[in-house]
Amino acid sequence: MTRTFDGHVRDDGTVGVRNHVLVVPTVVCANAVVERLDRDGTPFMLVTHQHGCGQVGDDLMLTERMLSGAATNPNVGAVVIVSLGCESNQPEAIAERAERHGRKAEIVRIQDHGGVTGAYEHVKACAERFALELSGSTTEPTPLSELVVGLECGGSDSWSGLTANPALGWASDQLVAAGATVVLAETPELIGAEHLLAERAGDPDVRERILRAVERWEEHAQRTGVDVRGGQPAPGNIAGGLSTIEEKSFGAVQKGGTSPPVEVVDMGMRPTRRGLVLMDTPGQDIEQVTAMAAGGAQLVCFTTGRGTPTGSPIVPVLKISSNPRTSVMFGEHIDVDAGRIATGDASVSEVGEEILAAIIAVADGQRTAAERGKHREFAIPRLWSSF
Repeated sequence: MTRTFDGHVRDDGTVGVRNHVLVVPTVVCANAVVERLDRDGTPFMLVTHQHGCGQVGDDLMLTERMLSGAATNPNVGAVVIVSLGCESNQPEAIAERAERHGRKAEIVRIQDHGGVTGAYEHVKACAERFALELSGSTTEPTPLSELVVGLECGGSDSWSGLTANPALGWASDQLVAAGATVVLAETPELIGAEHLLAERAGDPDVRERILRAVERWEEHAQRTGVDVRGGQPAPGNIAGGLSTIEEKSFGAVQKGGTSPPVEVVDMGMRPTRRGLVLMDTPGQDIEQVTAMAAGGAQLVCFTTGRGTPTGSPIVPVLKISSNPRTSVMFGEHIDVDAGRIATGDASVSEVGEEILAAIIAVADGQRTAAERGKHREFAIPRLWSSF
C-alpha cells in the first residue's frame, strides 16, 4: 500500500508539512523587533541571527542564501522580512526569491517606521494578515516521494553507531526506495569514513566530490594549526565512549543507510536529484539543521546519545535516542527510543519502521517533542570577518 501524508502544496510544486508565517530579520540590528514578537507570544515562526552587517563576497552570499532558503522552505507560506534599512544584506533579494516561489512576502524597514515600536506594529499587522490568508488553505494527500528529510546526529555516544543511526539508516533506505530525498550533512563528521560513502556512488563525479569535500575540511584544519579534537569528537562524545573522529564518523555515516549517494550540494542549496544527497556543511548541529531547512528539507531526523533539546523554527525535528538511559533521563525531548535495540527488546529494522511511521505522522501534522517544547534554534556560519 502506498503511504501518503497530507501536505500543503505550494505554487512552486513543493509540499509543506507545516503552514508557517515566518518573520525573519535581514540583520542583527533588526532582531529587537522579532524578539518583541517572541515576548508577546505571537504564533508566528521567528528567526534571529547575528549576521547581515559588514558582510561582503561569499560571506554575504551565504547569509542571503540561508535566509532566502528559510523564506522559501516548503513549510513557509508567507514571510515578513524585517530590515534596519542600511545593512549590506538588503531585503529585496530575499523578498524577490520568496515571491518567485509563490510565497507572500513583505518588507518592513525599521528606519522607515521611526524605530522598533513602529516597525513592530507594522510587522505584527502584516503577519496577522498573512496568517488569516493562509488559514483558508487546505492539504492534499501527497506521496512520500515529495519528502526531503534531513539527517542529523548530535551529542553522539558509543551507542549511536549501533542503534539510533543504523535504525535511521533503515528508514532512510525506505524513503529513498519510495522516491524521496534524504540529506546527509556534517561533512567533518565523515572524516575517516568518507570512502564508505564514496564507493557506493554510481557517478564518478559524485564519488570525487564526496572525497574532495572531506579533504577540504581536513586541509582547513591543517591550515588553522589547531587540534580539532575537542570539537571532533566533542567532550560529550568522548564522555559517551567515542575516542576518535574516525570512530564517530563510522557511526554518523550510517544515518544515510545503504543507498548510493546521487549528488553533493553546497550548504543551504536545494538538491536537484532524488535519493541520498550529501550537503557540505560544518559539524555544528544547529548550523546543519538550518542549512538543510534552507535547502528545502521539510523535516529533520536527529539522533542523540547524550541528549539535546534543539529544534528549528522552520522544520519539525524528530529526536531519536540511542540508549535507554537517555530515553528516560531526556524523555521530554525524545520521540523515538532506539535504546531498545541495545537491550535486545527490538531490532534495527523494527525501530527503523517506527522512525518511518513517526516521519509520516509528523508530515501529517503530529508535533514533535521539540515543537511542543518550542525549541526553535537557528544559526548561520560566518566565513569571514566583518568589513
